[in-house]
This record gives sequence, structure tokens and C-alpha cells, in this order.
Amino acid sequence: MDARYQQIARLLKATIASGELPAGSRLPSSRIYAQENGVSRATVEHAYGELVAQGWLVRRGQAGTFVSENVTAAKGQVSPTPAEARDNAPLPFQMGLPALDLFPRALWARLMGRRLRTQSRFDLGIGDPAGERELRLAIVDYLRFSRSIDCTPEQIFLTSSYAMSMSLILRTLARPGDGMWVEDPGFPLIRPVIAREQVQQLPVPVDENGMDIDAAQRLHPHARFALLTPAHQSPLGVALSLPRRRQVLDWAARTDSWIIEDDYDSEFRYHGKPLPPLKSLDAPQRVIYTGTFSKSLFPAIRTGWIVVPAPQVAAFRQQAQITQCTVPGLVQFTLADFLTQGHFWRHLKKMRQHYAQRRQWLEKALIAQGFSVVAQNGGIQLVIAFDGDDRAAVARANQAGLAVEALSAWRLDSQGSGGVIMCFTNVTSGAMADALAQRLWRAVYDGK
Repeated sequence: MDARYQQIARLLKATIASGELPAGSRLPSSRIYAQENGVSRATVEHAYGELVAQGWLVRRGQAGTFVSENVTAAKGQVSPTPAEARDNAPLPFQMGLPALDLFPRALWARLMGRRLRTQSRFDLGIGDPAGERELRLAIVDYLRFSRSIDCTPEQIFLTSSYAMSMSLILRTLARPGDGMWVEDPGFPLIRPVIAREQVQQLPVPVDENGMDIDAAQRLHPHARFALLTPAHQSPLGVALSLPRRRQVLDWAARTDSWIIEDDYDSEFRYHGKPLPPLKSLDAPQRVIYTGTFSKSLFPAIRTGWIVVPAPQVAAFRQQAQITQCTVPGLVQFTLADFLTQGHFWRHLKKMRQHYAQRRQWLEKALIAQGFSVVAQNGGIQLVIAFDGDDRAAVARANQAGLAVEALSAWRLDSQGSGGVIMCFTNVTSGAMADALAQRLWRAVYDGK
């Protein structure tokens, strides 16, 4: 017999589909619904969470739970509204997304509105090709206090994305045919960008201490670049150990090679003290440090940055004159205000608290379903171990509307156990986590 919460969920779906509960209707609180139907409040919360995960219901904080505006009455279907289609509403577990519900949109609108009202005619011209100095100064202060990186505004170059940062770096420093150490497994979406710049990708295995630098030097002794995620390896979550940090810095200094440090989500760490970034240890001036605001604020902001070694500023500026910073000036000035007025720090503090809770919700729900969650100290994603064909399992989950990814799809040459990678930032309740974990289990195992 189906669990009681599933019976309640089916009843609610039928009521919504028939039009008895039209789109926008407010549902009774879980406490009242439980009293009226003689069930536990947890059972009702579970049913509500299941329907939220499926898109039938939406939660609006203290205002309560409502029938989604997406629902097409009588057809019993959930379809996106024009606004949601335009906004590209994320799928459950979608990778690389911060918690979109936590961003202070009203505050951002006020800051942007103030900039619009006070801008002069000179703000309408073409800005500095490296990005507005005001924002570069704000990033300098942020990096000094948060990451112990001392740099000048001249060393900061703004770009529209991590991919554009990589292109700028390689167009400035690389020669066709140069080799680059890349982590294996590692972030797959950057690979076409590197290939487009005619740089050969040389896979290096990753273990519990990060990229194996001994193996890199043995397998690929003539590389000119090393691409690393040392704070929180993507996707395994391990940190590059301090001995290996010193080892790769020594290699770069000794061979006149370059290290590209991708510090993509270092703001989010929940256990232990993070190791310093490679850039903060870069006495030889061989590290190019990259970051974006996509994961700390929102992806549509399309703003990233590079910190380049001081001796290379002129070369990068010459290349930037060709490519130009494409981030709109209004966004840059608004972002500068967001940083300098302390809003960014407060936002990060709030996100860390919520992320710790949301990760705990999802990890607990996954374990309850029998999944094995790989331990990680930070980040916005997690990995569950999987025996068997993880690509086939992920394909079934994708068909069920869950945007998970297969660990094996992130590998180049390395061999290892399979896994399922997912993002937890937009899991907004324990009930939602339970419902999504059950959907994932059914898709992965019952869908065979």
C-alpha cells in the first residue's frame, strides 16, 4: 500500500487538475490540514514537499503554500508561464546555480536605480577595456580581506564569464600546441574553450590530495600551463594539499610555466579552515587567479575577473584592447556599490547559513533513501557514489526532470568509481529534499 503522504499528494493533484483548486489558491497550513484529515503534520509536509518538487505547488515563505500559477486546470499538467519561460526556471539539482531565492533583488534594484538617476553623460561612453576602475578597486579590497591576495586595480581584468577569462588568458600567454595539465575528473564545459585556443589538454589524475603533481610531471613534462581548482576540486571536493601547492609553484617557477587557479566557490566552506589560495603564495608571479560572481550572486550578472601577475599587466591590457570588457557599465557600478557598502559580505554570511542547512537536508534525505554521499567540506554541489553505469542512471534521472550529472562524464582518461553530481542550493525545505531524493531513487533504480 502506498504511503499516506502519497495518497494525499494524489488527492491534491486530482483536485488541482479538476479546477477545484485553481492556480494561485492558498492551501491550508500543514497543521490545519493534518487536524482536519486525522494525519500527522509531517505526513502533510511530506505531501506538500512532493508537490512543490513536481511543480504543482509553490511556497511563499510566511504567506503559505499556493497552487502554482503554472498549472493548466482540467489537463492536469504543469507548464511554464511566459514569465518563467523567459526566466528559464531551473530544474531540481541544476548545477552551478546559487540559491536564487536568497538574492536581495529589491536591494539590487535600489542600488541600480540610484546609479541610473545619478549617472552623467560620460557614463554612456565606452569604458575602460579592463573594466571600470571603481569595481576593480572593490574587488581588490574583497580579495585582500577574504583571500589574503594583495594586488592592485591594474592587475584586475573584468570579463563576462569564466570562459571569457580563459580565452583572454590563453590569447595573451599561449602558443598553438602548448600543453595544459587539467584535473581528471574536471569541469567539462571549459574543455571546448581550451581546445578552441589550440592548447592541448593533458589529463592528470586527482586523489584525496588534489591533482597528483608527481604524475603530472612524469606523464606530461613539457606542459606550459596547469589548470587547478585547489580550494575545492571540481567535482570531487578535495583540497590541493599544502605540499602539492608548493610543488606546483616550484614547477611553474622552474619551467617558466603558468598556473591558472579557478577559485570558483571558495566562499562556501562549512567545515575546517580553508587553505590559502595559490595566488597568495605566488612569490614567483606565475599564478593567474580567476573568479566570478555567478555562484556567489547570480549567473545572469555575467561578471568575472582575472588577477594577473604584475609583469604581465601590459600584455593583458594589449589583448584586452582587442576583446574589450563586455559587462555593461551600469552592472559594474551597481556591483561596486554592492561590494563597497557591505551588502556582499552580509549576503555571503546569509548564504553560508542557508547552504549548510540545505546541504544537511538533502544529505539526510539521500542517505534515508540508501544513497552514499561523498563527504565534502564545502561548495554548492555534492556527489553520491554509484556502482554500475552512472551515465545510464543519470539519463533516467534526466528524463524524470532531475538535472543531475554523471561523474564519469567529467573524466578524460582516469578510471574510478561512478557517481551522481548534483547541486543542493535551491532545495528550500526538508520536505522538498525528501521528495526529490525519492524521485531520484525511483528514477535511478525503479526506472531500469
